[in-house]
Amino acid sequence: MLSLLVAGLSILPTAQADPAAPSWRQLAGQRIVYSYSGLTPPDSLLRHIRAGEAAGVIFFGENISSESQIGAVITQLRQAQAQSPIHLPLLLMTDQEGGLVRRLPGEPVLSEKQIGQAADPVAAATAAGTGAGRNLAGVGMNVNLGPVLDVYYQAGNFIDQYQRSYSNDPGTVAALGRAFVTAQQAAGVAATAKHFPGLGSATAAQDTDAGPVTLALSRSQLRSVDEAPYPAAIAAGVKLVMVSWATYPALDPNRPAGLSPTVVGRELRGRLGFTGVTVTDALEAGSLGAFGTTGQRAVAAALAGMDLLLCAARDATQGADAATALTNALAGGQLDRAAFHAAVGRISALRAGLR
Repeated sequence: MLSLLVAGLSILPTAQADPAAPSWRQLAGQRIVYSYSGLTPPDSLLRHIRAGEAAGVIFFGENISSESQIGAVITQLRQAQAQSPIHLPLLLMTDQEGGLVRRLPGEPVLSEKQIGQAADPVAAATAAGTGAGRNLAGVGMNVNLGPVLDVYYQAGNFIDQYQRSYSNDPGTVAALGRAFVTAQQAAGVAATAKHFPGLGSATAAQDTDAGPVTLALSRSQLRSVDEAPYPAAIAAGVKLVMVSWATYPALDPNRPAGLSPTVVGRELRGRLGFTGVTVTDALEAGSLGAFGTTGQRAVAAALAGMDLLLCAARDATQGADAATALTNALAGGQLDRAAFHAAVGRISALRAGLR
């Protein structure tokens, strides 16, 4: 039935019109990425997967003790998905940016900053993308939450202190990001450009995981510097874009970017023409402290046009809470059903193209 979504056809005006159709809960689950603590996925997560109520799983360092261990976990998750009524691969993802931000040992060993400083940066970015793709695919993962396309403004600031930016020049970031995306996706692993519209101006103390961040850049500066690398990544076919939790008053003074229909709908989709999957940053981020519970944040993100909701608190109940809120909002009419089906369709098309 979800093949209808891939084709872009509307499904059902009511949940019970066709007993074979996905339930509201299953449709909601197609937008949720779960996480868990420790080395063993909990039974509750496996039940959600078997029931067709999960889009994917994100892995962190605490979930991985060795390649063989995480490979066995992924096999277990895939076996659960095989019992699901949703016949699409799970999205199995992690942050394998390179350098200091790697969940798996091995490639890419170089950080983005080291790549930017290499003798042949494009060749280095291409090698890193290939290495990341092969490394993740080797254990059964199919999505990387990278590359970072933030253009750092000051040495040692939030994004540069961990060497997560290729350069302070937007043209360089565009070229290297495009090379990484192209090479990684050629290896069969979807790439995620982040953190739109950009965290490159954030100071070392401005961490959206910890609390609210406002980046008071002009619209022209945002577009000429921060957003400048994205057209190249979009032209290269990047599968996902992660939207940041910072607030950009020049675009929307009232809401973080990932909760803003202006940023997601007008800027990313409208102005830049991105038609792939949008994904939130971690839904439990401190920057969302004023925006209610997990469920309220999930609904607000969906209303803003975010497709995938990243529940990264290492607790499967967080994902379940988000799914419940989406289910209720969908069934109750708070969320537009056509827009909801369109989001699930984009996610389903992504999943159908992966292993």
